[in-house]
Formats: sequence, C-alpha cells, structure tokens
Amino acid sequence: MNTTDTPLSDAAQRLRDIHSRMDKAARLVDRAPGQARLIAVSKTFGPEAIEPLLEAGQRLFGENRVQEAQGKWPALKENYPDVELHLVGQLQSNKAEDAVELFDAIHSVDRSSLVQALAKAMDKTGKRPSCFIQVNIGEEEQKGGVALEALPALLEEAQSLNLPVVGLMCVPPADKEPSPYFGLLAKLAKRHGLPRLSMGMSSDFETAVSLGATEIRVGTALFGTR
Repeated sequence: MNTTDTPLSDAAQRLRDIHSRMDKAARLVDRAPGQARLIAVSKTFGPEAIEPLLEAGQRLFGENRVQEAQGKWPALKENYPDVELHLVGQLQSNKAEDAVELFDAIHSVDRSSLVQALAKAMDKTGKRPSCFIQVNIGEEEQKGGVALEALPALLEEAQSLNLPVVGLMCVPPADKEPSPYFGLLAKLAKRHGLPRLSMGMSSDFETAVSLGATEIRVGTALFGTR
C-alpha cells in the first residue's frame, strides 16, 4: 500500500482483486461468473478492520466463534443491517441457541448432538439460519466434520428435524492438492440433492470456484495475516 492509499481504497482494491480472480476461475471452466459468493472471514479482526470492507460494499462475513461475533457484530449491523453473517468455525452444542439468534448461516454442522441442539434452538427462537453439513473430507482425526460413511445418516436426521440444510462444507488437508477433495465434496452434494458448496479459502479458492463452490471463505487475502 502506498502513502496515498486509504484503508477504504485498499479494502476496495482487495475486493476487486479477489472477485477478478474468482471470475477468471469460473470462466476457465465455462461457469458463469458470480455463481460463487465471497465470505470475508473476519475472525480476530475488530470493527476498524471490518468497516473499510463494509464501506467498499462487502456484505457477507464469516466468524469462527459465537462469543467473538457477539462482541462486535450487533453494533456493526446497526449501521449495516443488510450484512449476512456466517458461522464458519466449530460450534459447541451449548452455544446453538446463541448461534441461531445471531447468524444467517452455520457451516459446521457435523454431529447428531449439534443437529438436535440446533433444531431445538430454531423451534424456540423461530429463526432458521441455513445449515451446511461439514464433512471431514480428508479423514483427519484432528479436524471437525462428519465422517464420510456417516454423512447419509446425519443428513437424514437433520432433514427429519426440518433443519434447513442447504449444502456441504469442507476444509481439505493443508499439505495436499485440494482439487480431489473439492471434487469429492461436489459429488457428495450432487448425490444428496444439495445445491450449495462451502469450500475454498485464501490459498485455494480459485480451485474451489472451478469445481463448483457456491461460497468461498477468505480471510488472509482480505485482512492480511493474523
């Protein structure tokens, strides 16, 4: 950033650059630009870092923790009521009601106890954020997500409780080429009739867009290193 740049112009440029890369990735596979939505992952960043992106027109944001989001987004949304807020991190079952109250979408539904808690919270509050089932696509012990073989049963349970499941989400192994994992997630979503795919982050979102992502989750490329 040169000395004439302002935080707003810098944020706007970062947004333009990422959208340009998304559009190029889409065109390379004859996919219409604009079919993938950009979620700006603002975890650990305060209002002073978020507001330039809001001023530049960004309206989809992602947070990892319910408590952190509760501390900054209610005030921000007073000035930007059209913000769409997504929970992209792991969710404890005892935070389900708080999450349902605050978020428009929850990307990390991955177990029966959470499905039950979310269904109860939605019935209580009357709010129904969109839900993505997180799949442990690389079968990694340390990561959240439902096991591949357990996905059909979890989907059936969620749908039986009228959870608004709209798609699947994954985080591929960090040290491997992501395309086979994104391709597998797309195949699973198609098999189960789910239209949306939450996949792709700062390092691999172009690959994700080329393989059908409808939501990409970008933090570092927009906000810088944490």
